[in-house]
Amino acid sequence: MPRVGVIGAGLMGTAVAQRLIAAGFEVLAYDIDGDKRVSIARTGASPIAEVGTIITACEVIVVCVFNTEQVEDVIAGPGGGVDAITQGGTVARLFIVTSTCDPERLARLAERVEPSGVQLLEAPISGTSRQVAQGDGVGLVGGDREVMGRASAVLDAICPRRYYLGAVGTGSRAKLAVNLILGLNRAALAEGLVFATRLGLDPVAFLGVARGSAAYSQVMDVKGELMARREYFEPQSRVDQSLKDFKLMLEQARATEQALPFATVYVRMLEDCVAMGEAEWDNAAIAEAIARSRRV
Repeated sequence: MPRVGVIGAGLMGTAVAQRLIAAGFEVLAYDIDGDKRVSIARTGASPIAEVGTIITACEVIVVCVFNTEQVEDVIAGPGGGVDAITQGGTVARLFIVTSTCDPERLARLAERVEPSGVQLLEAPISGTSRQVAQGDGVGLVGGDREVMGRASAVLDAICPRRYYLGAVGTGSRAKLAVNLILGLNRAALAEGLVFATRLGLDPVAFLGVARGSAAYSQVMDVKGELMARREYFEPQSRVDQSLKDFKLMLEQARATEQALPFATVYVRMLEDCVAMGEAEWDNAAIAEAIARSRRV
């Protein structure tokens, strides 16, 4: 079987591993957290204790880490992809980055490491980890078209539905804009459910009404039950991940002198969740921050 590495064994890394294994790939998986390596082994992936082993053994590596800094460390940091190629005689490696990153930094990273034999393709995925595992994630691909062609079998396994946006950085920009709309849809649903509950309506029953109304959006299917039943403890996408993405959006907005008033409020709500110890809950917990708000 063709072999693919997965670096990052969290929610998205586990979903990616499941997709690759179902498509017939052998998967080697690394995470700095030993418990996550044990957990991802249940998918059929082979847990690896050293990131350098993944890079040496696999010509294609899917990077599913938390943020831009970690992506830079995996690819250009000590013991990362560049070191493995230049010091260990390893042939060129292709890194597919699924993490939501700072577009400019990712583009600079791709340019910086290319002379060392590292090819970088970005493919941030729109969708929760559960949607990705089910094959319903949407890939937003940026990079060289020829490199994308080389990665087509892996991309087909991870995200059968995808869009090519252009050079490295364009995929991340599209992902941030998509996540802005998605996050605000979540907030609108949460506020509506909290409001309905305050008015004395049963939130679960009201969710059914909202689904059948002109207010319907897909977020009701993905997050509605979690909000209505206050079930946040088996996350599909976490509060701290959403906060990281929205802070990136605000940074990009400042650079373009564009105000994002709704996103600014949303960040404050997410920060409230983090302050209340809810950082690792499903991001449907935005409903809790709204419920804690009181008119003064």
